Amino acid sequence: MQETVEEKTVNLAIRTGKLSMRCLVGAVRGFINHKRRKQMMGPKRYRGKQTVKQLLSQDQGATSMVIGDEGIREFQRIAKRYGVDFAITKDKFADPPVYTAFFKAKDMDALEAVMDEFEKTRAFKKDRPSVIRQLGIYKEKAKEQIIKAKVKVKEMIR
Repeated sequence: MQETVEEKTVNLAIRTGKLSMRCLVGAVRGFINHKRRKQMMGPKRYRGKQTVKQLLSQDQGATSMVIGDEGIREFQRIAKRYGVDFAITKDKFADPPVYTAFFKAKDMDALEAVMDEFEKTRAFKKDRPSVIRQLGIYKEKAKEQIIKAKVKVKEMIR
C-alpha cells in the first residue's frame, strides 16, 4: 500500500513526426509548467449565478430570501449589477412554486443594497396599474365619445 501511494505515474501523449530528445524534453517541460499554473491558481472561483453547493463551498456565510415566481429575473439582474454571488432553488412541494435565493458577497453593504432595491422594484410593480386594464378603460371611454359623422350634402350651384 505504501508503495502505491509513493509511486505516481503520468501518461503523456505527444504527436510528432520523429521522436527526438528535444521533443520529449519540451513535452515534459510543458507538463510541469501546466501543473505549476494549476497549483498557483488554486480552486476555481465561481461568480454570479451558481449552485448552492458551489456557493456554500466559498467559506462565507450565505443569506437566504424567498422570491416569488415573477421576481426571479429581476433579482438576477440586480444581483449581477452589484457583483453578488447567488443560487436559486425551487421548493418542489409547494403548489404555487416558491423560489428561495441564497446569496453572499464580501461586504454586507452590497447585500443590503440588493435586498433594498429588489423590495423597491417589487413594491413599484405591485402599485403600478396594468397596461391592459388601462387600455380597456380607454376603449370604453372612446366608445362613449364616438360622434356620428355629419352627413355632407352636396348642392349643385347653378
